[in-house]
Amino acid sequence: MSMLDAFSLNGKTIIITGASSGIGRQCAILASQLGARVILAARNLEKLEYTKSLMERSDEHFICVMDLMNFEQVENIVSKTVQPLGKINGIIHAAGISTTLPLRNCTHTKMDDYFNTNVYGSVNLSRLLTKPVFLTENGSSIVFITSVMGVVGEVGKTIYSLTKGALIAGTKSMALELAPKKIRVNCVSPGVVITPMSNNAVYSQDETSLEKIKSNHPLGFGNPNDVAYACLFLMSDASRWITGSNMIVDGGYTAK
Repeated sequence: MSMLDAFSLNGKTIIITGASSGIGRQCAILASQLGARVILAARNLEKLEYTKSLMERSDEHFICVMDLMNFEQVENIVSKTVQPLGKINGIIHAAGISTTLPLRNCTHTKMDDYFNTNVYGSVNLSRLLTKPVFLTENGSSIVFITSVMGVVGEVGKTIYSLTKGALIAGTKSMALELAPKKIRVNCVSPGVVITPMSNNAVYSQDETSLEKIKSNHPLGFGNPNDVAYACLFLMSDASRWITGSNMIVDGGYTAK
């Protein structure tokens, strides 16, 4: 295998959740450019179709409209739609939500909402897609897109940090459990990336707050490609000896 072949995704089938916008959409576009066949998953059909239209060889990819929190629906889609497509070489979990809330507003209902979206849905999908029917001889790769808020703190980020920290911790145990099946499990933890989600964040509504957050990133804010490159590296054979890790991609935010 040549050096360039190690980074190629030719012949690989990858599922990307949250592929309807932001980092998930960019992961899908880049994966297609690197030769992968992509299964695009999210709740919004129109947005998924737009993502698909931006991809190389758009007719080779598949759309799965699913709500990750509807566990019964997800299991049906996996068995009836995904399984007939064959073996799965990788999963990128890009679906997620963010919030800024003071501790006094962190009710159990709010926490349930964020854990359901950011943790339970992606772990459940991983559980389904690591069954023997999906396993490949050469192994596969799972990537959770987490956040620097899973390793450092910020005022108002308690719930969000709880969910991302849970994924980072859980990744290590999953990596050990799935290693005998040649399945690697890693996280990519971005700092602030310019996406529709970050544009709607509380700090983006105030110029002073936005400049303060930006000043905490020595290399400035990131863009979806910056994170997508890291995710697709972890999908490739070039990362075959990496598992249980948390790759921080944050423009220097956590270097302080």
